[in-house]
Amino acid sequence: MTVLMILVPLALLLGLGGLIGFLWSLRAGQYDDLDGAALRVLDDTDIDDTGRG
Repeated sequence: MTVLMILVPLALLLGLGGLIGFLWSLRAGQYDDLDGAALRVLDDTDIDDTGRG
């Protein structure tokens, strides 16, 4: 029973930390341009033609 007295507050603190991190990322604009990141993966303008990468 004493283990629950430690684990329940710990779980609540971890959940609150995750929620704060998610809200911070929303305010920082991490989710503003979802299509741009998907298209940047397909862009190969930085690859040279010599075959060395």
